[in-house]
Amino acid sequence: MKMRKFTIADASLERSPGQEADISVGNLVDERHGGPITIGYGRYAPGQSLTETMAVDDVMIVLEGRLSVSTDGGTVTAGPGEIVYMPKGEAVTIRSHEEGALTAYVTYPHWRPAHA
Repeated sequence: MKMRKFTIADASLERSPGQEADISVGNLVDERHGGPITIGYGRYAPGQSLTETMAVDDVMIVLEGRLSVSTDGGTVTAGPGEIVYMPKGEAVTIRSHEEGALTAYVTYPHWRPAHA
């Protein structure tokens, strides 16, 4: 894959696999493109929550709205321009606030095979 620039309009958002919450994800770069990482966008409807043990190292950049990420070690809340790092193996609960959230994410290794 050659250098590219992406916007949210480039993402085909679909419900996050295995989740009941109203959370959508859209990978723009993943294992199908030959690189070592997954890059995409995520959209969280207002007041949504998901709990999972991270199968990959995940970096989430909040573009709009706010999210809180909780672990046994505490809770961080992130808003536009802030980044949350969630290491592989960490049990997290991600909650969107009343305005919901739009995020960009980068995972290593690829997200999809790790969730299969």
